[in-house]
Amino acid sequence: MLRNRELPEGQGNAARIQPPTPDCAAKTLKKLMPADKATWSLYIIEASDASFYTGITTDVERRFEEHLQCRKGAKYFNGRKPICVVYREDGHSRSSASRREAEIKKLTRGEKVSLIATAG
Repeated sequence: MLRNRELPEGQGNAARIQPPTPDCAAKTLKKLMPADKATWSLYIIEASDASFYTGITTDVERRFEEHLQCRKGAKYFNGRKPICVVYREDGHSRSSASRREAEIKKLTRGEKVSLIATAG
């Protein structure tokens, strides 16, 4: 691959490969770097209609703010507002957080209320 070098004779500018943008390079580097296995958190947010939303993230506070802003939050909060984070589990890998999220989403409302009460 040619980068930042002169092209051989006969090849025009169309063949020139542009160096990656800093944003692109950072995304590529992030994909190549091994992720810390215990950086994911599972959370439950109580909504304005007293329902519960369950999700996973690497930063619960940032994600809650995104839910408040509507644009970056889940579609679940269209028509409802997130009130507060009522439950969280830290120290998961991404796969264990996803599995735990699926388990919690299968619980009934009563079981979720019991889970929240035992944690708090």
